[in-house]
Amino acid sequence: GVGKTTTIAKLAADQAFVHRRSVGFITADTYRIAAVDQLRTYADILNMPLEVVFSPSELNRAYKKLEDRDLLLMDTAGRNYRNELFVSEVNSLLAPGQQAESVLVLSLTHKYADMKQVAGHFSRYGVKRLLFTKMDETDSFGSVLNLVKEFDFEISYVTCGQTVPDDIRAFDPEELIGRLLEEPVHA
Repeated sequence: GVGKTTTIAKLAADQAFVHRRSVGFITADTYRIAAVDQLRTYADILNMPLEVVFSPSELNRAYKKLEDRDLLLMDTAGRNYRNELFVSEVNSLLAPGQQAESVLVLSLTHKYADMKQVAGHFSRYGVKRLLFTKMDETDSFGSVLNLVKEFDFEISYVTCGQTVPDDIRAFDPEELIGRLLEEPVHA
């Protein structure tokens, strides 16, 4: 519900078209109905390969099939990550190697207390990067500052709409300061 799959498509398009990297997708989101189909549609539109894994034991096969790619982006199931058991499950997929980076995707429309609990669970597994979605759907941005202060996260990107590939951009601290101080934002 935070927009992980659409965000991965936005990141892939940015990496392919702006940074000229060859991208492949892996999805472990076999929990949600039609999740694989959604990512497969994006993969087809972007002309990028997609591998589906049903368990951590299938990751090596997927990595082998996509070894010619510069970058692999993995989609995981959206579960109730306030439950640490689900966090542990997804973490078993997210520790593939030294060059891997895990990014926690949070919606700015969620309550800070819920974001804090989820962020706390993931930070215990070494996640240090955040990506915020739905920046266009709120005028409340204090949670960003609070999460960075509480957990020492770095913020990589923000999304501000549903259009692939356009509605994603690198995090800009100056923009956040302007929004916190309610200064006009020039998009």
